[in-house]
Amino acid sequence: MPQYKAPLRDTRFLINEVLDYPGHYAQLPNGAEATPDVVDSILDHCAKFCEGVLAPLNQSGDKEGCTLADGNVSTPKGFKEAYDQFVEGGWQGLSHPEQYGGQGMPMSLGVFKAEMMGTANWSFNMYPGLSLGAMNTIMLHGTDEQRDAYMPPLTEGRWMGTMCLTEPQCGTDLGLIKTKAVPADNGTYRINGSKIWITGGEHDLSGNIIHLVLAKLPDAP
Repeated sequence: MPQYKAPLRDTRFLINEVLDYPGHYAQLPNGAEATPDVVDSILDHCAKFCEGVLAPLNQSGDKEGCTLADGNVSTPKGFKEAYDQFVEGGWQGLSHPEQYGGQGMPMSLGVFKAEMMGTANWSFNMYPGLSLGAMNTIMLHGTDEQRDAYMPPLTEGRWMGTMCLTEPQCGTDLGLIKTKAVPADNGTYRINGSKIWITGGEHDLSGNIIHLVLAKLPDAP
């Protein structure tokens, strides 16, 4: 059976010798906790999770895939248990603010986490990866009310999120989308359109799934 070995030696070389993360982190407002010992420990635990939990699930992911029965989507054998461990380890919120339940580590450290998890099992990593996209969008563009409502459950992994972008007539060229968002009198929007191929659009990993929908306002080009 193919095995995955996390590239810890290469990763540490890049972090310490090439990119000088310790020196960089020392100057960041949220970098005080990201000491070399803490970073090493995070990398070790991430490697252990990837090698021992995620990588072995590639086989069930390839052979079984997801199934649809009675309107419910089930992920391959072992995915739900792996996600529960992922949540327990605090991996979803590694680089997100502590006020929302995250660990507050620098985003650049999260890149190495994502690299290891994605290489160990890309099909699994797509689920939390799409949640990160939703989380970052809400963090950067959401209102305080939206951040308070959605960021804690997303950061803790109790909820997951998607990015509803692709439509039947376009995928990468998002300027061609036809979905419309028409403002309503109560401050909400009425969405009209079709989205397809939404990664993580339905599954059994989390208690709730929120969908961020890309749509054009009436005056958009």
